[in-house]
Amino acid sequence: MRRLIPILTIAWLAGAGLAQAQAFPPNQMGVTMGHWHLNTRDIEANKKIFVTMGGEATKAGNFQVVRFPGVVVYLHQNNVPPPTGGTVGSVVNHVGFIVQNTQQAVARWKAAGLEVLPGGAGRTDQAFVVTPDGLRIEILEDPKQRFPIQHHHVHLWVPKDQIPAVQAWYAKHFGARPGMRGQNQAADIPGVNLTISATDMPTVTTKGRVLDHIGFDVRELAAFVKTLEAAGVKIDRPFTPNDQGGGLAFVYDPWGTYIELNQRPNQVYVTQ
Repeated sequence: MRRLIPILTIAWLAGAGLAQAQAFPPNQMGVTMGHWHLNTRDIEANKKIFVTMGGEATKAGNFQVVRFPGVVVYLHQNNVPPPTGGTVGSVVNHVGFIVQNTQQAVARWKAAGLEVLPGGAGRTDQAFVVTPDGLRIEILEDPKQRFPIQHHHVHLWVPKDQIPAVQAWYAKHFGARPGMRGQNQAADIPGVNLTISATDMPTVTTKGRVLDHIGFDVRELAAFVKTLEAAGVKIDRPFTPNDQGGGLAFVYDPWGTYIELNQRPNQVYVTQ
């Protein structure tokens, strides 16, 4: 039976179980948002940014991570080769958090020395943080949400005629719920809104960029990957079990988003 526990009462585990309890309960296909994996030139500098924004720094195995409700940010120092670019120019143009009050959050962050860019068209409910490595993070506002900050979206930029296909692909293979976010078509998975916008500019895969891949946590991952493979999804690394009773796999979506899939033992969830 699933355990739903408040985030502040989680007893964090070491190793493979450490970064699991940020996740929200999975959908009907057993999928929930898991993590961002960053290629960074300076772990400590990036950790400071995310902790200033309200995340909690800890470790997951050999990785330095910062956890938020809905996502864990993995900080991987990979200088050889260095990241080939920021998020802008890749299929994932940016990622996003949501806060209870944007202006109050921005004031706190600026007081702590964080550089924050204003929202577009004079918006006061929107802001942007761009890391030195070029990770673009949008900040939006929901006064009614439970947490001071939580994960919100991954924003995909694709050719206009591909938008319905992206939405349908994530609905079919990951159980995403199709819908809209503002004027954009979208697909919701617990912990993340996959927002899809049109671009006329060429984009490249996320692999090798500052945001190398996004990750989903999945129940019964071995069977899940078999289903993806049978459906023709590009498998980069097949299901690989680990000693803790879980495992991982890597796949691509057709537009170049590199995706890690994790089955985490003794999974626990936070209530939203």
